[in-house]
Amino acid sequence: MKKVLVIGYVWPEPNSSAAGSHMMSLLNAFKTQNWQVEFASPAQKTEHMVDLDELGISSKAIALNCSSFDDYIRAYAPDIVMFDRFMMEEQFGWRVDKYCPNALKILDTEDLQCLRNARHEAHKAARAFTASDLHSDLAKREIAAILRADISLIISSYEMTLLNDVFKVDAALLHHLPFMVDLNTLPSSTKPFSQRQHFMTIGNFRHAPNWDAVLYLQQIWPLIRKQLPSAELHIYGSYPPPKATALHNPKTGFLIKGWADNALTVMENARVCLSPLRFGAGIKGKLLEAMLMQTPSVTTPIGSEGMHNHEPWPGAICQTPEQFANAAVQLYNDELAFSRAQQAGKTLLNNYYCQADLQPQLIEKIITVSDSLNRHREANFTGQMLKHHTMRSTQYMAQWIAAKNK
Repeated sequence: MKKVLVIGYVWPEPNSSAAGSHMMSLLNAFKTQNWQVEFASPAQKTEHMVDLDELGISSKAIALNCSSFDDYIRAYAPDIVMFDRFMMEEQFGWRVDKYCPNALKILDTEDLQCLRNARHEAHKAARAFTASDLHSDLAKREIAAILRADISLIISSYEMTLLNDVFKVDAALLHHLPFMVDLNTLPSSTKPFSQRQHFMTIGNFRHAPNWDAVLYLQQIWPLIRKQLPSAELHIYGSYPPPKATALHNPKTGFLIKGWADNALTVMENARVCLSPLRFGAGIKGKLLEAMLMQTPSVTTPIGSEGMHNHEPWPGAICQTPEQFANAAVQLYNDELAFSRAQQAGKTLLNNYYCQADLQPQLIEKIITVSDSLNRHREANFTGQMLKHHTMRSTQYMAQWIAAKNK
């Protein structure tokens, strides 16, 4: 039995974010192998976090910049360590190397934060995103973490290409892993066109791309409402701040709903999902949920990026507010267009998100690299160089903080 340690940036909240759902699918994949799994995090526990004990997963609170982790990991002695986002690899990776040097190191990137941040900076400056935006200090940190890991899980096909072509990361260090969906649990049919009404969107309000999309919808919604005077836009999401609830306007049908008890239920009740994302990275959980509930979606090129590989989108992909509004209205009024979008979603789910295909590929990658770990690491000279003592700035900073805290 392999022992797995997952070091989380936050405790998993599958009902709050796509990242939480993705993490749970990874934990479940490990459990299906009958591996022993422990989840550790330096984050504060929350009322919305999943009950890991119920799933047979032990948990451990750990501290940042503290040698107590050294004793902990030496005692636990994992065979596999997975870091949730590159910051956790920065913080704890060198300690894993020191005390469990033979443990396989996996980095779950969730999305490329350097890409998301670069696009955000370009958006704030009201200018086009360029390739030079990628060469930031954040990118240097994130790519260094990818190179130090034995396997990095990359959720988007676009980001796989970016890492290969722009950052020249060896493909052997990467594994493309989209969201894993158990297609056997999906409903064979959902509410028909005639029983659905209104538009919806959903997303964690703390996530900058989601909040920007809500602000963008304030430009788009009047264009939709002009054509559909009785329609409503229901905006769901975890952790709604006062600045979001202040936008609630029943008179215009712009309704801030906040937390959804069940994201799939509210998705199924809507006729169209709107997701006008202007920056971001990875792939979008809300758009996958739309496919699961056979709800057509209207999004942007950023929203659909890495999700459909040029196959027909289950709805529409638009660039301008006017295009977005017109496509949304057409899907809302045209049952045939609605049905075509539903079928496109089913095709994408089967071709790209099938857990029965993706999970065995992940496990095979882990076992293959584990069985030839020394050869795998020897082939990654850059990663070994980044672990050299002259490059250990994160280690020395952590040790300095620990000493200072005494």
